[in-house]
Amino acid sequence: MDIKAEARPFNEIDTDALLIIGFEDAPPDAGAAAGAIQELYKTGEFAGRALGKSLDLAIIHNPAGLKAKRLAIAGGGKKEKFDSAELRKVVGAALRSLKNKRVHSIALALDNATRSDEFVTAAVEGAVLGDFESDRYKTDPKKAEKHIDHFAIVGASPDAADRGRILAEAQNFTRALANDPPNLLTPMRLAERAREMASAYALACEVLDQDRMRQLGMGALLGVAQGSAEPPALIVLRYQPQSASASKDHLALVGKGVTFDTGGISIKPALDMDQMRFDMAGGAAVVGAMRAIAQLKPSIPVTGIIPAVENMPGGRAQRPGDIVTSLSGKTVEVLNTDAEGRLILIDALTYAQRLGCTHMVDAATLTGAVVVALGHLYAGAFSNNQSFLDKLLGAARAEGEKIWQFPLDDEYRRALDSEFADLQNIGGRPGGAITAACFIRDFVNEIPWVHLDIAGTAWLEDAKPYMAKGATGIGVRTFVQLARGW
Repeated sequence: MDIKAEARPFNEIDTDALLIIGFEDAPPDAGAAAGAIQELYKTGEFAGRALGKSLDLAIIHNPAGLKAKRLAIAGGGKKEKFDSAELRKVVGAALRSLKNKRVHSIALALDNATRSDEFVTAAVEGAVLGDFESDRYKTDPKKAEKHIDHFAIVGASPDAADRGRILAEAQNFTRALANDPPNLLTPMRLAERAREMASAYALACEVLDQDRMRQLGMGALLGVAQGSAEPPALIVLRYQPQSASASKDHLALVGKGVTFDTGGISIKPALDMDQMRFDMAGGAAVVGAMRAIAQLKPSIPVTGIIPAVENMPGGRAQRPGDIVTSLSGKTVEVLNTDAEGRLILIDALTYAQRLGCTHMVDAATLTGAVVVALGHLYAGAFSNNQSFLDKLLGAARAEGEKIWQFPLDDEYRRALDSEFADLQNIGGRPGGAITAACFIRDFVNEIPWVHLDIAGTAWLEDAKPYMAKGATGIGVRTFVQLARGW
């Protein structure tokens, strides 16, 4: 999709659809077409309702005084409650609706109150995210008919528009990775995709293979991988700012990369196991974030680390009761092989510390418990450092990604006590998301660290008005904003 900032007045733009936002309070001003819009409000054909299960959208064909073929009015709800996060969704929903009507070019006209850089970036993100479809492997030729070629924002800052494009394209890159079927996206293929991305955007990339991980002593990660015929990989992506004023801090982004999770010997139920392709959504988010970071060039060095494995119940698979030695030297009693994400993360986080990272964030589709607690609206956050967590939560709010802080009291750690090893990998059903985070915390020492459990937010089981079914790409925008705002 071609994205641009349009300098001409909206009434002079020749486009398939001129899009404006209409609120509940009063009809928007659209020049010569204002009368027609007011009539829609009077008749109740359009009320400016906030986005819910569907978008309140009205279309006027061949509007008077405009060169656009259509004038599309999308509902924004109450104007005082309308923010950039809502604009992102409304634009995405409007674009998805309009492209189903064979519209191929859209120009968005924002009013003075919503023309700031923040709103412009969000609008472009909404458009690019809304245009994404999860139909990559469909062969139906008709799918090519529904697409948007051009999206313009009237009176926008070109830099803000370009920033939105970079972020949304990176998020779509992440979504495409997480949507890929596990027979086509194995751990080594994920490493190849990361290497290709790094080459395209001038990032350093290193992939540690099974032999190198064995030499280093990554027993926790390798224990998960041993049941699969597909070899594991530890992917390391590095961004180094060129500025003389670069921060002396070093941010690590670590993402769980289980390309398919059967649960291992502690096998999962068959229902919905196909969705376990997205158990590498945290790793995909790190790859996507590094793609955007390479283009937006924040002042802090960032290292992305993705431990990539397949968790299978093969003849060599890890057994419940096994004891493994992690890269840190601590031993872990594996009571449940389906609690594998935390095992690969601890070796990756220990490795990040060895690389000199001073702050660490990990993202993982880690527990069903976080879905029970928060549903599919919020990701869960856990941290050993409140000021660092506050910084990340601020980045998430700025990017419209919902994250909720959980407690991490020391008392929860007692559930992980083991008679046979330093700790066990599960702590029972009560507070399962918290005890999982406590397990990881044992390996981060005193380094400021945030753990994001994205199990409930990484996948849409049904399409939203503004986003296709499948992977959401959560975390990408928050990670990038965290680095940019350092």
